Amino acid sequence: MEKEYDFLVLGSGIAGLSFAIKAASLGTVAVVTKKSKVESNTNYAQGGIAAVTNDDDTFASHIQDTLRSGAGLCDKEVVRFVVTEGPERIKELIEWGVHFTKTEEEDAYDLGREGGHSRRRVLHAEDLTGREIERALIEKAASKKNITIHENFFTIDLISRSKITGNKEGRDRCLGAYVFDVERNVVHTFRARFIMLATGGSGKVYLITTNPDIATGDGVAMAYRAGADIANMEFMQFHPTCLYNPEAKSFLISEAVRGEGARLRLKNGAAFMERYHPMKELAPRDVVAHAIDTELKKSGDEYVLLDITHKGKDFLVKRFPYIYNRCLEFGIDMAADPIPVVPAAHYQCGGVLVDSFAGASIDGLFACGEVACTGLHGANRLASNSLLEALVFAHRAFTKAKELLPTTKTDPISIPPWDTKGATESDESIVVSHNWDEIRMCMWNYVGIVRSDKRLERAKRRIDMIMKEINEYYRNFTITTNLLELRNIATVSAIIIECSRLRKESRGLHYNLDYPDRDDINWLRNTVVNKDSLC
Repeated sequence: MEKEYDFLVLGSGIAGLSFAIKAASLGTVAVVTKKSKVESNTNYAQGGIAAVTNDDDTFASHIQDTLRSGAGLCDKEVVRFVVTEGPERIKELIEWGVHFTKTEEEDAYDLGREGGHSRRRVLHAEDLTGREIERALIEKAASKKNITIHENFFTIDLISRSKITGNKEGRDRCLGAYVFDVERNVVHTFRARFIMLATGGSGKVYLITTNPDIATGDGVAMAYRAGADIANMEFMQFHPTCLYNPEAKSFLISEAVRGEGARLRLKNGAAFMERYHPMKELAPRDVVAHAIDTELKKSGDEYVLLDITHKGKDFLVKRFPYIYNRCLEFGIDMAADPIPVVPAAHYQCGGVLVDSFAGASIDGLFACGEVACTGLHGANRLASNSLLEALVFAHRAFTKAKELLPTTKTDPISIPPWDTKGATESDESIVVSHNWDEIRMCMWNYVGIVRSDKRLERAKRRIDMIMKEINEYYRNFTITTNLLELRNIATVSAIIIECSRLRKESRGLHYNLDYPDRDDINWLRNTVVNKDSLC
């Protein structure tokens, strides 16, 4: 069945919904999300959103902090406009109903401080900021008659003009997407004048991650298969403090805990961050994660300790109610006990390469949020800049779509329906689950915090072999969500490995034992790959 809209938004987090709310003033909008509409990376964001909102802070300071964290690879102009346009987007969120935590006097917002920031500038809603933002955006979207949200619709692939016609000359155009209706077991064709890719990140590529199960890199994989340029995927940010407990799946201990004075200690109680950076626990995330990884390798321990017991129960219960109660569920009273933590894959700093209005290298295709590489984060994202980036770029994409809409008609080309000929049901689900585990273990062992040429070559051989098996499986059997996600994490893994192999230096989140130094002469640039370069 073919469905036609003016705008097709893939993803229901802050990037997708904020764009959809604005695009609804221009035409019809379909929001497609592979799970429920609230299931997004945004919903799991604990810390907050960084922006200059009081007189004690300055744009210059926020810009400098962002550039410092980005290790020389940030696009300075992008950093400038994201930081300076940010306060207006924050006001918009508040107007849409987001309730940020205020001080006891209720005359100002309670601003947190996180790693890499020189000032307190992180707005938060207790320690569940993402959930509050998601609530408000969903309510706002529901009030717009032009928005239709399709839940449990898994996007299989983008549809491009060149894929239909076979003509690859000149710039390609995105026409829509094939979308799997999971509950009805049918594939729909969604056609639109503009497509917004807002599918989030790819943390589930790794064995240990803070990300929810949905973060399988679907957007990057789809854009890559469609021929879009992908950049800087070697820069996977590992959050330094994920709770170490076999029963605590992907539970993040927010950066804000260190912002309020928590210390990192070895099992014997010794602090160690002063040996790695003058900002100690508030150093940029790449420094802290690398320091923990180094100490664990030296000691052979499974975890380090995050100690904020000196702040007392009253403060912790008020400032971090969710984290405090969640830790209690695992027998940890953070007012009395240091929290065992390990680094975990957290945020994809690379992604679909876009311009300053979120436009990808394929016409008609925008990308926004974690799925995109905008130039803001460089080689390492500054804490709590991600939600700000999503808001600013979603607005810029809206302004560009508004400009282009009067001259952009629905492409008259006929899109063939999804082809299921020859596909049969599979009874070998063990193949999918085995390959899923093998990919994540391979990426964790060989393409993690510390890499080497030998490890990357070994990872490439294994992933290449697995991808051949997956592609054969994909061609012969009817699709399932597990198979689609497996295909995507394999594709994203191959892209991460290739970008890591290309960068012959160590910078930010990419550390290679064979090239331990930063090389500003040869590598002060993005690593850009596409389908043709990886073939």
